[in-house]
Amino acid sequence: MVLEVARYRQVFTEFWQDSFVIDLTPEEKFFYLYLLTNSKTSQCGVYEIPVKVMILETGYNRETILRLIERFEGYGKIKYSIATKEIVVVNWLKYNSINSLKVQKCIEKELKQVKSKDLIPYLYGMDRLCIDWGEEEKRIEENRIEENRIEKNTMSSIYKPIIDYLNKKCETHYRPTTNKTKSLIDARTKEKFRVEAFKTVIDKKSNEWIGTKYEKYLRPQTLFGTKFESYLNQKSKQSKNTNSNTFLEMMEEEEDD
Repeated sequence: MVLEVARYRQVFTEFWQDSFVIDLTPEEKFFYLYLLTNSKTSQCGVYEIPVKVMILETGYNRETILRLIERFEGYGKIKYSIATKEIVVVNWLKYNSINSLKVQKCIEKELKQVKSKDLIPYLYGMDRLCIDWGEEEKRIEENRIEENRIEKNTMSSIYKPIIDYLNKKCETHYRPTTNKTKSLIDARTKEKFRVEAFKTVIDKKSNEWIGTKYEKYLRPQTLFGTKFESYLNQKSKQSKNTNSNTFLEMMEEEEDD
């Protein structure tokens, strides 16, 4: 018997007022909406979609697609398996009704067909399903959930020290609780950077920019973005004269964010 579920996807009107979505660029909003509604989406929230298909359907080039995937992984909204070309939308089950028995059966079937089992624990709302997993699959899932819990607890404990240090050093008043700030810190933390690395970047760039017209860029969006590692590795500068290369870097950073 083949289970058929209507080929449409729910997008609540509240999507546009969501605090995370509001902070996205127009390019990011379109890409996020595409991930939620494209023709490859499944009922379970894990589906196979090659980069080539995303390029064809969105009109973006390969570099843009890869950059957006990396960015949304950093935001904690998706996870993409390069090996199997599968993607999981993290909060899929949270925002899609699974109360129907027919839908639950379809989800159970789809999840068992997922090639990269490591993606499944990223789904929000798995506790609402009763799936007959094997013992080994259960163990892998439980381990992944525990690892994610430990990782999230580690991340949440560093937002305030980092932003407090930035505010003290640069006399700013940024909050450590905004989605954008947390997503940037999370992305760098997943790259294995710790609190001291953030403080080093803040020290280097504040020494270079305070007192210049670039002082306004001493903010999380610029400091903790894609240029973070290059800022970390650059030689310390005490001079207040910022050269044109630094200015170009900042402009690129603004475009990236």
